[in-house]
Amino acid sequence: MSEYLNKMRLIKPCKTHIEDLMKWFSCEQELRDWTGPNFRYPYDFVSFSADLNLDLLKAFSLVDDKSNLLAFGQYYLRLNRCHLARLVVSPNFRGKGIAKELIMRLSELGTTELKVNACSLFVLKHNKSAIKAYEKFGFSESDYPDRLPIENCIYMIKL
Repeated sequence: MSEYLNKMRLIKPCKTHIEDLMKWFSCEQELRDWTGPNFRYPYDFVSFSADLNLDLLKAFSLVDDKSNLLAFGQYYLRLNRCHLARLVVSPNFRGKGIAKELIMRLSELGTTELKVNACSLFVLKHNKSAIKAYEKFGFSESDYPDRLPIENCIYMIKL
C-alpha cells in the first residue's frame, strides 16, 4: 500500500473530478455534513462548481497514477493558519490511509504557500469518525476566538 500512496499526487481538479465528486453524496444531509450550510441542493454541475468557490479557495484532487480521483480538499488562510476545508475521500477508498495522505499533503502545501506554521479545520460534532481521525493526525479541539460560523461544529488546530 505504501507504494500506492507514493504514486498519489495533488492536482487542480478537472471537470471529470468534479463530476465524480458530485456522485459521492447520496442525500442532502451527507452534502451538508461535508460542505456546511451554503451549498445548494439539489445541485447540478454548474451550481456544484460555483458553490465550491474554485476561484477563491485553493482546491485539489488527490489522484492515483492514472489520474483517478481518490480524494478532494481545499484550504485558505483563516486566523493566520492554513484552514483545511471540504476534505473527503472517495467512498471506494475509505479506510486505506488516503485521508491521512490528503491531510498531510494539503497541510504541507498550504502552510508553505500561505507562510504559516499551523493548520485548522471545522468538523461537525456528530461526525465522530472524522473527529477521531483528525485527532489521530495531530489536531486537537480549540476555542474559536469568535462565534463559530457553523452551528454544532468544533474548531480544531494542529500546531
